[in-house]
Amino acid sequence: MAERRSSNPRQTFLRIRLKGEVLMILALKQLPSRIPEFCASHWLLRIPLAVVFIQQGLSKFPVTADDAASFELPYLVWWFVAYGELGAGIGLLVAAFMSLKAISHLPMISEVSDMLTRFSGITICSIMTGVIWISGPESFMDVILYDNLHVFLWVGGLYFALRGNRT
Repeated sequence: MAERRSSNPRQTFLRIRLKGEVLMILALKQLPSRIPEFCASHWLLRIPLAVVFIQQGLSKFPVTADDAASFELPYLVWWFVAYGELGAGIGLLVAAFMSLKAISHLPMISEVSDMLTRFSGITICSIMTGVIWISGPESFMDVILYDNLHVFLWVGGLYFALRGNRT
């Protein structure tokens, strides 16, 4: 018996629609492999974060007890904040340059740069936690909704603390 094609327009429409959907799914699955990988994208986060922390650290110099008192902080805490901000910003940039392929093949350079990135990220998180804490928000939602800059800086520090140079 010969195979008979249905002349029902609804079945024909469904067959064409199904073929179109299958082709679209195949095209969507191939799309990510066609987009070139930008493996230096961590610089787009690293540079602004480092610049903000270097700038904020430098703005606290010279470190004085009067400045610490204006924020109701002990001088020692203020000293760690100023040098921590400066060190974290410089650390992020130095670690990135250490991880470049030209020198990362040298012994221990890759490991040291990864640890420096992670330490800088932890320092950023610590400082931002202190800044958010000192601002005295009424609730966690106040921090999330109204303290965007500090939350973004905190999340950027957390990213580098967790990922290191494997970005």
